[in-house]
Amino acid sequence: MTNEQTTTVNEYEEIRLAKAAQARELGVDPYGSRFAGAEALAQVASRYDEAQEEQVVRGAGRIVLHRDIGKLIFMTLRDWSGTIQVGLSKKLLSETWALAKLLDLGDIVGVEGTLGKTRTGEITIWVTQLTLLCKATTPPPGKWHGLQDVESRYRQRYVDLFSNPEVMATFVQRSRLVREVRRFMEGRRFVEVETPMMQPQAGGAAARPFVTHHNTLDLPLFLRVAPELYLKRLLVGGMEKVYEINRNFRNEGISTQHNPEFTSMEVYEAYGDYLTMLELTEALIRHLALQVSEDGVIEWCGHAIDYSQPFRRVTFSALFEEINGFGVSDMEQVRGKARELQISEANKDDAIVLNDVFEATCEEGLIEPTFVMDYPSAISPLTKPKQEDPAWCERWDLFIGAMEIGPAYTELNDPAIQQAKFEEQLRGADEEEEVFRTLDEDFVQALKHGMPPAGGLGIGIDRLVMLLTGSASIRDVILFPLMRPQG
Repeated sequence: MTNEQTTTVNEYEEIRLAKAAQARELGVDPYGSRFAGAEALAQVASRYDEAQEEQVVRGAGRIVLHRDIGKLIFMTLRDWSGTIQVGLSKKLLSETWALAKLLDLGDIVGVEGTLGKTRTGEITIWVTQLTLLCKATTPPPGKWHGLQDVESRYRQRYVDLFSNPEVMATFVQRSRLVREVRRFMEGRRFVEVETPMMQPQAGGAAARPFVTHHNTLDLPLFLRVAPELYLKRLLVGGMEKVYEINRNFRNEGISTQHNPEFTSMEVYEAYGDYLTMLELTEALIRHLALQVSEDGVIEWCGHAIDYSQPFRRVTFSALFEEINGFGVSDMEQVRGKARELQISEANKDDAIVLNDVFEATCEEGLIEPTFVMDYPSAISPLTKPKQEDPAWCERWDLFIGAMEIGPAYTELNDPAIQQAKFEEQLRGADEEEEVFRTLDEDFVQALKHGMPPAGGLGIGIDRLVMLLTGSASIRDVILFPLMRPQG
């Protein structure tokens, strides 16, 4: 066994601190300073050309492999673009060779030297100038075999990022996808806006909010569960095509698909409807998928999901009957199915029980992109009912990978009906207090000034990124997910 393997973490930190002190004795600051002119390491590696004369290159990164063979030291440096091997020789580094012998795994260094190849054919920077940029005083996990424990990865994302390149790639891809969403929306002449994160009423969705308090005004406030009612106020004001990408907060459970703090995009288009939003959503998601995969097929949790084909459309009632074998109007069977599934149905409205059974039986099979159309009006208080049958409304939910990616609506703009819907929702039974219901009188007042007919849309950005990066858990695409305290 090597000394590193038998040394405890605390002892190893003491050894590294002693090396930092030795660096200071050499006149070197172990925590470095500006290192200008460094290229991305992947770019440096791509510049190598055997036919070209020796090139002088400059780069910086973290030491992820380290092999000391006496008068030669080979290291692999990693930055967020990739890795490259560097070679340190006592002959070339006579003045800083003592510093080179103090380096450890995890240290961050800057190098300048000539680009070449070793006898084994590996592209290597032969270092002529070495700069210590930061001495790592705690050892990296598992001698750089990667941080593998899932809980530790989420808690120590800073270690996860530099020790697992695929994690870095996922979050860089997330950033690119969000940027592409904005570019797509701008191409369709939508304007990005920002609405309050702290609200005097938690409106726009049936969900339990986080509660806070403003001391100066002695005012209770809520972290928003959705931006919907503020964005609709902008429609009243004459902003015809708006969207917002930002955080929502819901004081609910944590799972592979849920985080209490999550990112969503909400979109509103005056003079549109839920079919306008359907076309927009399908075009956007197909566009994003084609940025990731040339044929639009992306693997996710064992499924090859094809985004290049037209998304399926099926009504809520047709899908319910297809899966359960009886219709949505047979509430005796619906409630019986709820009891069979151990879903609490006593003192709940029929529409809520119906939706509970739908969620439990129908959603798990929706792997390929599927728009479920025309939901019960009673569970959609902000949505315009269908003219031919007001029991159903102009709403769809998009499912991919058995996850709800987002709903869309033909927005209700009749203030009298909206008032009645709010009041009806307030009377809804909710024995477990799982949701929070409000009546926003100012929003009703806004509608009285006149809101144009409109389509509205919400897309869960985290879940969408999960699908497009092949990530099984929402925690894999949120840099710092909420975690249960340790101990």
